[in-house]
Parts: sequence; structure tokens; C-alpha cells
Amino acid sequence: MTRNTMEQTRVTTPFTAESTAAEVIDGVDLRGRRAVVTGGASGIGVETARALAAAGAEVTIAVRDLGAGKRVADDLALALATGNARVRVAPLDLMDQASVASFTATWEGPLHILVNNAGVMASPEARTPEGWESQFATNHLGHFALAAGLRPALAAAGGARVVSVSSSAHLRSPVVFDDIQFRERPYDPWLAYGQSKTANVLFAVEAGRRWAGDGIVANALMPGAIPTGLQRHVTEEELERMSADLLDL
Repeated sequence: MTRNTMEQTRVTTPFTAESTAAEVIDGVDLRGRRAVVTGGASGIGVETARALAAAGAEVTIAVRDLGAGKRVADDLALALATGNARVRVAPLDLMDQASVASFTATWEGPLHILVNNAGVMASPEARTPEGWESQFATNHLGHFALAAGLRPALAAAGGARVVSVSSSAHLRSPVVFDDIQFRERPYDPWLAYGQSKTANVLFAVEAGRRWAGDGIVANALMPGAIPTGLQRHVTEEELERMSADLLDL
């Protein structure tokens, strides 16, 4: 039996957990580059959009709530003196494959940066109209379809980057291919979240391998424990308990 391996190079930086996005992006010129940030109307999505726009990129905030997206775009344009033309808003519902298909079909021109940031965490059991578990549908399936649909635009950019926001919660569960949708086992919000984050990591690994010929680099990241609206379904005590459990895994 043969086994395919990928050579990996450790990436080091001078930055720490206390470094700000502004410090990281300082000196980087993204003028002429185009970026999409999913879930860019809240949490770290806002700061991601802010940093990219500050560096000169044309940023599209892809969100379900167009009103919230418009408010963020206006605030960023005012704060950064970028002008509305460089921070725009587009509708995208990752739980709705038709919405994803519409977004990719209407995108024109190259895309240099795709940040798969939007997500839900440890939410009550819910399903899409197709019957998919909502966390897996939002965190992985929607982003998978988005990236695949935008691949021609990414390839046209020449040296595009795809970044998927994962989590150390991926340690809680592999992708349980025999029961991804929790049809045969009791629904557990943390296991559902964990397998969706594992899927984000696996997507980055495989996209990086398959799309390398197009000059596309794909990575996944753990952003750290950051209090945002992502935790709206979780108490502070539960978050502390889950963090302690992860340290023991």
C-alpha cells in the first residue's frame, strides 16, 4: 500500500496572542485586491473586514442581515475614509444552498481573498429544509459550496488565499460520516460543532492539495477564545467548562 504525503513547513511570525489585526496588517498593501468575508457584520468578521479594508482591499461583507452589513460597511467606510466603493455588502445565507449558488453566480472578476468566517456554535438542534444539521450545514457545507463556486474567480486572481475559521473544538469530534446529521444518535450541540470545525480543517488540507495548481493557498485557523455573538447559545460557565475539557483531550 502506498501513502501520499504532503510536505509541511512550519510558519512562524513575530506576533503573539496579544497582537492586534492592525499590527499584523501594518505595512501590507492590498490595493487592487478583492476580498470576501462571510459573517462580516459581527464579531471577528468586522475586525477582519476592517483590517483588509484599511490595507486597501475592496471588501465584500457577505451576510444574511443586509441591514447589519450595511451599517458595518458605512461605519468602516467612515472610520477608514475608504469610501463606500471599497466596502460593499452582498446577501449570503450559508444554510441556503440556493443563496450560496446565487452569490457565486453573480460574482464577477477575480477574487484574491476568501475568509470563511461566519458560523454558529453549540446551537439547539435545527435542520435545513434538506434535512442537514444546521451547524454542519452553516459552518462547513455552505462554505464548501461557496469556495467551490468561487474557485474560478480565485484561480483568476493568481495567488489567491482561502482562510477557514476553525476552532480547537475540532478536538471534540471527528466528522462522523456514518451519522453526520445525528439521525442515529442523540443530538449533542458540542459534538455537532466539533465535527463541523474538523470539517473546516479537512477542507483546508484538501483544497490546498487539489487547488495548488491554480495558485490557491488554503488554511484553517483557531482564532482564540474571543467573546462575540457566536456564544449566544452558551453560558459563560459552560464555556469555561468546555475550555477546561479541551485542555484534557
